[in-house]
Amino acid sequence: MSELQTALLAIGFGVIVAVYVYGWWQQRKYRQKFGAAFKSGHADALYRESPVRPLPEPEDAPELPVQASEPMVEHFVNIAEEVAPAAEVDERALDDIPFEEPQSDAMSPETGGHEEQPLDEEMPEDQTLEEETPEEAAPVVQDENCALLDLRSDFIVELNLAEPSPASVLAGLWQRKFDFGKPMLVCGLTLAGSPSGPRWERAVAEGTMLYSRFRVALQLVDRGGAISPAKLADFRDLVLGIARHIKADANVPDVPQTHQNALELDAFCADVDQMVGVNLVVPGERLLSGTRIAEAAALQGLTLEADGAFHLLGAHGHSLFSLINIDSMPFQHHTLVNHTTRGLTLLLDVPRVDSPAVQFDRMLAAAHGLARELQLNLVDDHRVVLSEIGLARIRDQIVAVDAKMCDHGIAPGSAQARRLFA
Repeated sequence: MSELQTALLAIGFGVIVAVYVYGWWQQRKYRQKFGAAFKSGHADALYRESPVRPLPEPEDAPELPVQASEPMVEHFVNIAEEVAPAAEVDERALDDIPFEEPQSDAMSPETGGHEEQPLDEEMPEDQTLEEETPEEAAPVVQDENCALLDLRSDFIVELNLAEPSPASVLAGLWQRKFDFGKPMLVCGLTLAGSPSGPRWERAVAEGTMLYSRFRVALQLVDRGGAISPAKLADFRDLVLGIARHIKADANVPDVPQTHQNALELDAFCADVDQMVGVNLVVPGERLLSGTRIAEAAALQGLTLEADGAFHLLGAHGHSLFSLINIDSMPFQHHTLVNHTTRGLTLLLDVPRVDSPAVQFDRMLAAAHGLARELQLNLVDDHRVVLSEIGLARIRDQIVAVDAKMCDHGIAPGSAQARRLFA
């Protein structure tokens, strides 16, 4: 090693020592300057302890100490809380805040919940029974989406939260909602103090509403078939992991039993899943133009929708039956002028329409109207002309499907039917 390298190493070492000594000296200087203030015995203006009256507890319930380092969250009031110094942690409670028993919600047998019994608690002297009765008797309602949840058609995990929270606490769930191949729905139970009272409503990730419980549901069956046991187990593990993370109690159905329910429901749906079609074909070699088809469809009340088919819409905007190109080529507004075809097909999706036999009659009336307007023949899938006897036989089959679905508790055209046959 040369003398120059040795000199540079020595200088560098000296600089490091000098910086260390300077830092130590500065630290000692600040300790001497401010140490006395931290050791003084006077009360701190920001951190002090206030005497409070203990919160009333149910009889024989153990008294719970409240740590000064942990925030206290009340369900229905916002409290500005003063924190005691870490060296003087005492038991505290909120002063002059009336205690309300959180509303318990009993799930219906269809949703597989467990009714919770409220704790027996002494009524405060300044609160009468008449004042409590309206709130306790307030019914827990459900919106249309949440009312559809059923253990026969959904895998439902209920989460009882430690404290009211928005739906954003289920962050890991929202990120994977499309990973299971079936629709997922999250319903939250609003607080008793909310304007509409406690109710189950659909929860969204971006919502700010606070909920005391969640029902996280995965649909078991659709037209793609029944969900697999692996998907069910994956979904269960995901929700349980989230429950542990947010310290929520979870009520989880049995996975094998749920999969058996899915198989039984899928078999039933396959049995009643019928699509009735009536073909309208051109005799000879003539072609139908798109504009003539649109004009004739409009006379029957059908409108061209975004899916490329003409639909007759019901009062709630749901399709009662549809008119499609016989070769499955979609109709489009901007290509109707140049569109030609050899025939059309009227389709009735039996499980998805209310009173399917009635809608079949309406579809036949539209078929005859289109046949007259466009000079078409009514034929079946084998291009055999449909007779009145054949049409009556088809109608009898539709009536039988309607009765079977109603006996199973899934009425054709209901919201439950539309989700299962999607």
